[in-house]
Amino acid sequence: MFWTFIATIFCGLGAAGIALGIRAVAGNKAPKWLIPVFAGAGMLGYLIYGEYTWFELKQSQLPEEAVIVDTESDGILWRPWTFVAPYVTAFSTVDTKSIKRSEGNEEVFHFTLYRFEQKITDVVSHQVHLLHCGNRELVPVGSDGKPRVDNMKRLGAKDRLLQTVCQ
Repeated sequence: MFWTFIATIFCGLGAAGIALGIRAVAGNKAPKWLIPVFAGAGMLGYLIYGEYTWFELKQSQLPEEAVIVDTESDGILWRPWTFVAPYVTAFSTVDTKSIKRSEGNEEVFHFTLYRFEQKITDVVSHQVHLLHCGNRELVPVGSDGKPRVDNMKRLGAKDRLLQTVCQ
């Protein structure tokens, strides 16, 4: 967060410097308001660039055993450009090294599902899940080690999470 702030300031200063150069080349005939407009556009441009490249950056930082199984792209009201060109705001990965077959039932697998969210600072959460491959039921496991059957979901036959864990 701190380095993003510093980079944003420097992008604004660089863009303001470009506006100063334009004014100097034009013999100071270009309007003075050009400088803060360029500074604001430079800072906004850098922040938008950071939002759109966040997913690729995080994806490149993942280890080989992490498989992305879901992405979310939402339009955000105060960022109207996201309705035209949405970007990935969150994604989920499965650690393939954490996938273990259940001792009592060969169709049930234990695994850890990680969720990454792009907010003011990156948010990473993880939770152990149980997946029954035969009937495609996904159940999160609580901190006490007990399955939370009230949060059970049925996955679609072509769901990437189902394909990754069950194959």
